[in-house]
Amino acid sequence: MRRKLCAALLAGLMPAGCNQPQQQANQPVIKVRSAEQERLHQLDAINLAIGLKHAIYDAGYICKRIDKAGFVGEYKNLDMWTAHCTEGRDWAIFAGPDGGAQVRDCKDLPGTGLPDCVITKRPKGSFNELK
Repeated sequence: MRRKLCAALLAGLMPAGCNQPQQQANQPVIKVRSAEQERLHQLDAINLAIGLKHAIYDAGYICKRIDKAGFVGEYKNLDMWTAHCTEGRDWAIFAGPDGGAQVRDCKDLPGTGLPDCVITKRPKGSFNELK
C-alpha cells in the first residue's frame, strides 16, 4: 500500500516539474577585478610601458622598447591591453583578476574570437620619454 501511494505521489509530481520553463530572476552579473587591473588604468605612459614590458618578458618574449601602448577593452573577466615594440611586434596583454597576465602576439588574434589590438584609451604622457 505504501509503495503504491509513493508511486502515485511521484507520478503526480513529475508532470509539474518536467518541461516547465523555470523562471529566472534578473540575476546580477558578478564582476571580479583585481587591484592590479585597476592600477594599470591609472598609470602614465612610462609606467604603463614598464608594466606591460614586464608582462611580455615574464611570458618569455622580448620587447626592447615600447613606443605605443594602451587599453583595448574588456574580454570576459580580463582587461586587454596592447603594446607596440620598436622591433615591429604588437602584443596583446590580458590582465586577469588573479593578478596574472597572458600575452599573445597580435598577429595571431584574427579568427580566434579575441578582440583586435586596437587602442581605445591611451595613457597620459608620452612614450618618447623612454628613449
